[in-house]
Amino acid sequence: MAPPRDDDRKSPDRPLRRGWTTGACASAATKAALSALLTGDFPDPVTITLPKGETPSFSLNRQARDDTCATAAIIKDAGDDPDVTHLAEIVATVAFGPPGSGVCFKAGSGVGMVTRPGLPLAPGEPAINPVPRQMMRAIVEDLCAAHRRPPDIVVEIGVTDGEALARHTWNPRLGIVGGLSILGTTGIVHPFSCSAWIHSIHRGVDVARAAGLPHVVGATGSASEDLARRLYPALPQIAYLDMGDFAGGLIKYLKTHPVERLTIAGGFAKLTKLAQGAMDLHSGRSQVDFAFLLKAVATCDAALAETLAPRILAANTAKDVLDLTGAIDLPAVIARKAQAVCAERLGGAAAVEIIVADRQGGLLARV
Repeated sequence: MAPPRDDDRKSPDRPLRRGWTTGACASAATKAALSALLTGDFPDPVTITLPKGETPSFSLNRQARDDTCATAAIIKDAGDDPDVTHLAEIVATVAFGPPGSGVCFKAGSGVGMVTRPGLPLAPGEPAINPVPRQMMRAIVEDLCAAHRRPPDIVVEIGVTDGEALARHTWNPRLGIVGGLSILGTTGIVHPFSCSAWIHSIHRGVDVARAAGLPHVVGATGSASEDLARRLYPALPQIAYLDMGDFAGGLIKYLKTHPVERLTIAGGFAKLTKLAQGAMDLHSGRSQVDFAFLLKAVATCDAALAETLAPRILAANTAKDVLDLTGAIDLPAVIARKAQAVCAERLGGAAAVEIIVADRQGGLLARV
């Protein structure tokens, strides 16, 4: 799948195009390289199955093989998303590991290493996020099983010039050193257009109101939406609005186009920013205020807040603070504050529920 020319990406005459995450590209490159290691042939294009069932195909940019390892590389197409990794080369090198070692992941050139707590990966791990790891592990296990081999495979993922690209991301601030992260929960990059996305939220509200639905749900991402669906299995598909980071776009529209009930579901960090009063929850346009989190801790336990103040104020992520304060119900405090912010902005146009999800889609708080 050849990426478009840069001058084609912004044409006003066509709808915005989706793209593929670094995790999807790494998974496809891994499948191509392992296929070659096992059979001698590189599939090109190579097709993978994404977490929600889509089956995209990817063309190889380059390939190499010897008796001990195989390498395949794919050029990432981010669609119309202004992504720093658009057109980056994602490289997978696979080799046989020691008997009984299972699937092992390594950071190649241009992929960072985690050095601080608070991320989905422990310090010392390559910055290859959990869902891409799951996708690659499944690929390895399926291919090895088909060739009657144990899945003892070393998977090394790299990004050409990734260390330079990472300087334009939040990775250095998050303590991910040496390169980029391999990311993605669905495998798909949705084009980022504020006006287009907010327009789609408004149309979603219109559809729900036209159907007479009294209750709509806005979620910040897949894990929190999945949690809301488990909590509200009877709600129809049209009740779920693709809110993403645009809480303000949803709330402002609902104020003049009301429904009886609004549920906002999101992760702890996103909802902390909402509790602070931020209406755009994107990491590039709002940040977690650790002094605000310290005050939230103090409302639960002043002594604990005093003891932990230096560590909270120096925390790397909101997850760090959540881990530090496990003895108190900090998510419920944040949920109440977020609920109050939303209720004030809505001015009574809808009753507001806040659901705080953990990174696995588990329930942390519900207010």
